[in-house]
Amino acid sequence: MTTATPTTPTTPTVNGRVIALAHYAGRAVLERVLTRTGNTFNQSVTLRVVAIADGPIERDRVASDVAGSLKTDESAVQTTIDELVAAKLVEEAPSDGSGLRLTAVGRDLYERVTAETAQISARIYADIPAEDLATAGRVLTLVTERANAELARM
Repeated sequence: MTTATPTTPTTPTVNGRVIALAHYAGRAVLERVLTRTGNTFNQSVTLRVVAIADGPIERDRVASDVAGSLKTDESAVQTTIDELVAAKLVEEAPSDGSGLRLTAVGRDLYERVTAETAQISARIYADIPAEDLATAGRVLTLVTERANAELARM
């Protein structure tokens, strides 16, 4: 009688594929949450930039920040900002019109999505040792910096 030897899954070394799989798995979770709200990933990223600003934030700064994060053209982000304004989630600050701020509806949406994704994230990261999370954070930050440097050379 032959018995099978159990195999232990091999934990891969971090590389582009491992990072991409983690990113897309997490993004798919967020996309499901956003689908229920009728908003897109790009809108969510843009809304967050406005939400975490200390006050009204210049439209061009929002476009620049989001374009840098998503590695997209600022013109595409300007279109996303227009969508958020049309949906009454973001508005021009009435004082001088030089900045964007969340509307009450935008604040409510941001807080609901943030709360729901925080609960999901807590489940995803549960039981991962703090030291492992800190190491992963350092490695991913370094990979991001190096990838951004490569993009700047291209």
